[in-house]
Amino acid sequence: MLDFYRAVSECDPAKENMTAVILNGPGLGKRAVFTDNELVWEEEEGGFFTHNQAELMDALHHSPAGAKGLAKIQGTQVFCDRLGQEMHLVICGGGHVSIPVIKIGVMMGCKVTVLEDRPLFADNARRAGASEVLCDSFEHGLSQIQGGDNTYFVIVTRGHRYDQVCLEKIVRKSHAYIGMIGSRRRVAAVKEAILEGGGDPKVLEGLYSPIGLDIGAETPEEIGVAIMAEIIEVKNKKRRTGGYSKEMLREIMKPAGDRSGRKVLATIVMRKGSAPRDVGTKMLVLPGGKCVGTIGGGCMEADVARRALHMIRDGSEERKLCHVDMTGAEAEDEGMVCGGIVDVLLEVISF
Repeated sequence: MLDFYRAVSECDPAKENMTAVILNGPGLGKRAVFTDNELVWEEEEGGFFTHNQAELMDALHHSPAGAKGLAKIQGTQVFCDRLGQEMHLVICGGGHVSIPVIKIGVMMGCKVTVLEDRPLFADNARRAGASEVLCDSFEHGLSQIQGGDNTYFVIVTRGHRYDQVCLEKIVRKSHAYIGMIGSRRRVAAVKEAILEGGGDPKVLEGLYSPIGLDIGAETPEEIGVAIMAEIIEVKNKKRRTGGYSKEMLREIMKPAGDRSGRKVLATIVMRKGSAPRDVGTKMLVLPGGKCVGTIGGGCMEADVARRALHMIRDGSEERKLCHVDMTGAEAEDEGMVCGGIVDVLLEVISF
């Protein structure tokens, strides 16, 4: 199984990556990795995925969920998981509004990069927990940011001219989101200047400004919440979820050594109703009970974690599918108030 996680960690984040695992029959647990719809790694060389790749891709193409969820190929049930990448939050400006944005971004598990040309404010961003602070001119700092499909740009500088410098650089980069603070008049002037300089009108039309959801925010903390709420909304509409966080992959790939080092990966493979997390959401359960990631919290997550710990300690099962029903009076009594039904695949990891 170590080879599988190595293959996942080596996937090119600029491409569409997907994993697949067999959930029934003699091939139970066998895995494969696809990049741009092409098979790049299979646990069993020349196995099920080699012979059924075209049929699997066709089934996913016609699925409402796309490359994510369950597919049935010749009686074999396969779970496919589109791999999202770590969110990269790039904040231009280290003033009062940026501090709560940094803190919420860190809480969400984002890589947070802050660009700030004033040393005092750069230090404030570091203290707030930013992963990386570039204390340099905005133009030079942004030249060091590659951008990408999971890069979210937040422009909250201290002045009109700095906004323009940042936006001119950012509109030429790949991105998932660009948001800019400021009055409508100020924003319109910046956009007009960039259009005159040859900026792409379609990219500028997609600019989120005034930045943040309209919740009547006034204080820096409230504005920070509004900004991050808008980013979450954009992320979830684009279904940029799933995959393995860097922390999870680090924990997975640590050598176990013995049974006490066994871990269990829990993955939601089916969801109906109002269950709190989507298909593909993962949680890693460690021997001492610590969990990396969450599949929804509450009693449902606690129940799954208990089953995972039993698998770690008992050692008789390597994988199983758990059915959790959060509907009805019994579930309500147990505190599973969200409703919905999920199937969770539990797999022991031990190298």
